[in-house]
Amino acid sequence: MSIKWKGIFPALTTKFTAKDELDLPLFAKNLEAQMDAGVDGIILGGTLGEASVLTTSEKETLVKSAVEQTEGHIPVVLNIAEGSTAEAVKQAEYARQWGAKGLMMLPPMRYKTDHRETVTFFKTVADSTSLPIMIYNNPVDYKTEVTLEMFEELIECSNIQAVKESTREISNVTRLKSRFGNRLKVLCGVDTIAMEEMLMGAEGWVGGLVCAFPAETVAIYRLVKAGQVEEALKIHRWFLPLLELDLHAKLVQYIKLAEAQTGIGSEYVRSPRLTLVGKERETILKIIHDGMATRPVLPVLQES
Repeated sequence: MSIKWKGIFPALTTKFTAKDELDLPLFAKNLEAQMDAGVDGIILGGTLGEASVLTTSEKETLVKSAVEQTEGHIPVVLNIAEGSTAEAVKQAEYARQWGAKGLMMLPPMRYKTDHRETVTFFKTVADSTSLPIMIYNNPVDYKTEVTLEMFEELIECSNIQAVKESTREISNVTRLKSRFGNRLKVLCGVDTIAMEEMLMGAEGWVGGLVCAFPAETVAIYRLVKAGQVEEALKIHRWFLPLLELDLHAKLVQYIKLAEAQTGIGSEYVRSPRLTLVGKERETILKIIHDGMATRPVLPVLQES
């Protein structure tokens, strides 16, 4: 399967049991909800997937379970977030063996690489695999920016095909499109500005709150791409207080709480993260419950 790199790609959370083990039945339930809503692919092992606390064995289980459940209807993409080039190459090969159809890649973890080091890291992994790659550009959270000048060198690798645009600058979509046209597909990685970036030409949206509200997320994408901006805007305005949960350092806890409230997830996170308590939990619950109480009626949508 080739990847079109367009549409809605949920960055799925990793479901855990109370005993801190993978909750595969709940993972399957959420994935089924995503597919029923019409998402275009899924991403495993990202920030929301708590990648830093997953073992390689757990990643293997998640990828193989998702590949089996999706049956080739949508691509399964594995995120790579590693500190060493050698480990990133190893994880890329694992992903291929497990049945993933693509990779999302962050710059090296823990060490802030310069231009040459960043480009060499990505190109080394890209040259080691046939899997298509989406570069995750998030200098706000991960401190290394993948610049336009870096992308000029990276597109020498034919399998570097897309960017998860998380610089939080909407104008960067225009910069990417003006420089590279359709050579690089752009998917917004920040929930609060996804509609705006799609209006500026982004092909898709790597979503967070889609984990709890898949139908509404897909609706915004399809309406925007169909030119029904007013209809999309009505949903977006309802959605924004929920989408803002994606911007917080505790986005994993917040979005997992939302999944639990909508019946397709649980609150369990893996240490050092802790589930929400007290006033903080009450505050986030109110945002979620207010959104659920005013959930919009969605129009009938055409397939993307």
